[in-house]
Amino acid sequence: MARVRYLTKDDLAEADKPLLDRDINLFRAIAHNPKAARAFSHLGKHVRFGSDLDGRLRELAILQVGYLARSAYEFSHHVKIGGDFGVSDDDIRAMIAETEGKETGLEPVARLVLRAAREMTQDGGASAQTFDDLKAHFAEDMIIEVFLAIAFYNAVVRFLASMEIDVEPEYQQYLDRFPLPKD
Repeated sequence: MARVRYLTKDDLAEADKPLLDRDINLFRAIAHNPKAARAFSHLGKHVRFGSDLDGRLRELAILQVGYLARSAYEFSHHVKIGGDFGVSDDDIRAMIAETEGKETGLEPVARLVLRAAREMTQDGGASAQTFDDLKAHFAEDMIIEVFLAIAFYNAVVRFLASMEIDVEPEYQQYLDRFPLPKD
């Protein structure tokens, strides 16, 4: 159960009601602070819709963060969202295998983005080798986009965990298909 009450549009001032146009528990919790919710939403919209980074690569990185953090909320939401950006069930299975150190058929750039996501999530930053390898695939502006997406979703999973945000029932099916590992 979340540590704060989930708000509805009826709880908000008229000017703040659009904060819940996407009526999900994450937004219903963060709406307690409308200024923070707007800032959060602004960066999140850039990462998801304003970036020139390939959407499939971005979603694989986000899934990697959610998987490593054992964030049922983030992972389940991005299994669904990832499908909208070309992430297949085979891609998700490959991401899980990559996490376990197994060889997969993912293309090199996807494996590299997943490595960057693992390093940033587990070690706090990407290694010099990973950065150099990214430079072989991406211009500097796209490296910024890769790191920004990974960093943003690392912040999101920590917020979700700290606030104990509940997975909405309609997203449980994604966790049933791709269960998170037990600790």
